[in-house]
Amino acid sequence: MSILKQSKGFWLSIGLAFIVFFSIQFLIVGGQLNPFYVNMILLISINIILTVSLHLIIGITGQFSIGHAGFLAVGAYASAIITMKLGLPFWLAIITGGIAAALSGLVIGTPTLRLRGDYLAIATLGFGEIVRIILLNVDYVGGASGMQVSHMATWPWVFFSMLLTILAIRNFTHSRHGRACLSVREDEIAADAMGINTTYYKVAAFIIGAFFAGVAGSLYAHNFYIIQPSNFGFLKSIDILIYVVLGGLGSLSGSIISAIFLTIVSTFLQDYPETRMIIYSLVLIIMMIYRPQGLMGTKELTAFFKKKPVIKEESQDDNKHTIA
Repeated sequence: MSILKQSKGFWLSIGLAFIVFFSIQFLIVGGQLNPFYVNMILLISINIILTVSLHLIIGITGQFSIGHAGFLAVGAYASAIITMKLGLPFWLAIITGGIAAALSGLVIGTPTLRLRGDYLAIATLGFGEIVRIILLNVDYVGGASGMQVSHMATWPWVFFSMLLTILAIRNFTHSRHGRACLSVREDEIAADAMGINTTYYKVAAFIIGAFFAGVAGSLYAHNFYIIQPSNFGFLKSIDILIYVVLGGLGSLSGSIISAIFLTIVSTFLQDYPETRMIIYSLVLIIMMIYRPQGLMGTKELTAFFKKKPVIKEESQDDNKHTIA
């Protein structure tokens, strides 16, 4: 879909996004936001990138992956090596983190995405654990003690990375390639019978999702002063999965809303990890009972602002004429 042929709602959303950006930037520069809230805003944006990237794999293509933290780790450590070991600029570290994660997505996706359902989930889980164990035993990146990283992830870097991620995933979903991925999600056998190369599109979605997860990893690494393999375990993948499921499988805006809500809850309850997990569990139980399709289901926010078609009722005279 061409950028010049977008709807009015698209340009309105872009305008609102820039209003939010300049408002927060003004508050940060003016010192009106303390470091706690600045860090929360950055973490929300990073989690949105992670959620949107997994949304493409699970929500659009229908591939049940629970190893997304592995791509996050690859991007984080690759970018940290670029800045801390090689002394190269941060923008190059972000790109390198994304490419490294995409390559790992290609390596794991090509043999495993012929699998389906639980088997695919187990394979991706194994990939995430392999990455974590390797990082634990590599002294070059600090091993179990972790790796110190300079803070370079400022609000402009994080915001524009998030915006580009959302736009890329949205445009991909609305393209013919995105429709092919949707057909794989709805009925893979039927899509294959219609001539769609299902393995190709599953691997492509996996690589794109992994790339943006690597970008999120680059920002994540340079937002905190130290990264450790324990930060990228199985529970991190489950957190990202919860964001997607709670927002609604197939809804981009639902994933964004869910990431914002759960990140805020998690941040304010970080001193009470047990309480946080109880709230997580209650939210998921209530959601699965009363709204199993998630907050937005497969709908987007723009669907609520579209005008419903008006059906004109026939007049009585017309009805009499028809009967006669």
